[in-house]
Amino acid sequence: MWAEYQRKWPPGERAPVDRSDDQSGSRRGDGNRVLDPAENGRVETACDRIAEREREKISPALRATESQDPDRHLIGFDDRLKGRDRIKDKVYRSINNFKRSPEQAVSLVPDTIRYTFQYREDRYTQGVWADIGRLKDQGFELRQLRNSWSDDQYKGINSRWIEPETGQRFEVQFHTRISFEAKQITHGAYERLRSRQSDKPDKFEQMVLEAFQKKVTAEVPVPPGADGIPDYPERGADAR
Repeated sequence: MWAEYQRKWPPGERAPVDRSDDQSGSRRGDGNRVLDPAENGRVETACDRIAEREREKISPALRATESQDPDRHLIGFDDRLKGRDRIKDKVYRSINNFKRSPEQAVSLVPDTIRYTFQYREDRYTQGVWADIGRLKDQGFELRQLRNSWSDDQYKGINSRWIEPETGQRFEVQFHTRISFEAKQITHGAYERLRSRQSDKPDKFEQMVLEAFQKKVTAEVPVPPGADGIPDYPERGADAR
């Protein structure tokens, strides 16, 4: 189905952007999102701080948590830091539309550091509860937990945490092998649906993308008890 989609909507080739007049040290992203040299330099410095906190505080604690249960493990660990270009695309709007400082804008990105625990289906619910407790025991503050096991386009649990000493935000996802594979398979569709306004898919393309996500997600088994893990904070009855 994804191959059929790509045949109908092949990835567009973008003309190279003329950067000959850009200031030295500036950064131009998709949609002509430009950070001037001072802004770009401050974002780079903020990203350096994030990498230091990840290396010295957060990843050692996550590895220590991982060591407490041999029945599950961290996957995708090499990709735990979000790419700096992705961070800059995210903070551009925050800096320019909401007049936040580069440091504030970067600090509000919830997944500059992200981890994924993968469990066996029969150990999933017990394991998630245990690891939430272990992360709290490490001193991390749980800010948000979203259970999407009842969702029709994504299955898994995503959580957001803060390291209180530095205020650093990070994300932890909880998956089974199959739910993680489904996430990887549908990632292209997810990114396309989140395209910027000037390049958003039309309604028919959106419908096809959502149908693809639903088809893949429908094949993901729900671990026993997983859909009973509550959101934090609790969502309204009609919220997703």
